Amino acid sequence: MATELLQSDLVQTIGAVLFGLALLHTFGAKYFEVLAHRHPHHAGLLHLLGEVEVVFGFWAFVLIASLAVVAGSSAAIDYAESRQYTEPLFVCVVMVVAASRPVLATVRNTLGTVASWVPMRTALVMVWLGLAAVPLLGSLITEPAAMTLAALMLAPQIFRRDMPEPVKYAALGVLFVNISIGGTLTSFAAPPVLMVASVWHWDTAFMASTFGWKAALAVLVNATVVLFFLRPHIRDASDDAAVGTEPAVPWVVSAVHLAFLAGVVMLAHHPVLFLGLFLFFLGYTQAYARFQSPLILKEGLLVGFFLAGLVVLGGMQQWWLQPLVSSLAPTALFFGALGLTAVTDNAALTYLGSLIVGISEPAKYMLVAGAVAGGGLTVIANAPNPAGAALLRNGFADDSIGALGLLLGAAGPTAVAAAFFLLL
Repeated sequence: MATELLQSDLVQTIGAVLFGLALLHTFGAKYFEVLAHRHPHHAGLLHLLGEVEVVFGFWAFVLIASLAVVAGSSAAIDYAESRQYTEPLFVCVVMVVAASRPVLATVRNTLGTVASWVPMRTALVMVWLGLAAVPLLGSLITEPAAMTLAALMLAPQIFRRDMPEPVKYAALGVLFVNISIGGTLTSFAAPPVLMVASVWHWDTAFMASTFGWKAALAVLVNATVVLFFLRPHIRDASDDAAVGTEPAVPWVVSAVHLAFLAGVVMLAHHPVLFLGLFLFFLGYTQAYARFQSPLILKEGLLVGFFLAGLVVLGGMQQWWLQPLVSSLAPTALFFGALGLTAVTDNAALTYLGSLIVGISEPAKYMLVAGAVAGGGLTVIANAPNPAGAALLRNGFADDSIGALGLLLGAAGPTAVAAAFFLLL
């Protein structure tokens, strides 16, 4: 029934129109926050509509309701249940685990030790490591976990209210782009790579030798360039005063948290198992609550809701996206993927490419390279981006990240990544 539903011209048109409306809503989300301040009587509803993480979930509900009217409730339910929700569930879970105080403290302490060996201001080195080393770490712990750790590490230093907005957007663009390309050293960490790795037989050795070293160079260049502009605004104080009043986390508790994170990452394709492990994790945090900070359950659920909505709406776009992708020559495909990923999740784009019969090796490379290079241009371009947006938006004006500001901030690092993938 779901297949027949997708092939209906009317339903495909409805899906495309609602997807377009969701995109417009995403790009205009910041305006709803402005309206909320101007119209306090309706501030609650306007704040809700201004939440970027709510947008695609909201329009997904509109789509399912429209399908129920057009094709019947059974067909609408069949379509919703035919979607694959493993990625939204995983991102939600790994965000919460990675953001727990023991994990974050371990990463901060480790990077702090590294920073103390460098003959530069420790605060500067820590920011550079947050923009360079942590995104590359995403090749091991997955990109959503790396995004969560990097965002929480960098928020007190860069994404502050007193930081100039253009500088914050430049740093945000570098963070999003570096996370998108930083997961390409392995075959299991970046969502757009994961979509094609098994189909095209790309293992970790292939990814490291074909994509990974180029991505690593681009990450280092992007982080170094933006640090030059951030340098005057970075404060020497690396810790909040409140941190000193909290009890130190025993190494055993940190080890257990890291084990939970490793388990979730290893079980990333098995939602029943990683959700069960997550429930054990929640119980453990309650048992040792004195060593915990509040878990980011709200942010994790919102990001999962966003990605689930994108899965539902994106499933209706194959009829026009796949012919477009399959019709392009390799070089044109690179730039086409670079642009298309700004308006659709890059994992969905590479998945559609994996369905093309007889696609050439150069076309495969160009599709994935373009998809990961463009993964920082918008909030919806890469699965970890909503996680970063949810954790960092309070540091921006109106508690919202503007689509144009992010696009401009990501343009430079995207060009660097594109140049490395195309020319090296």
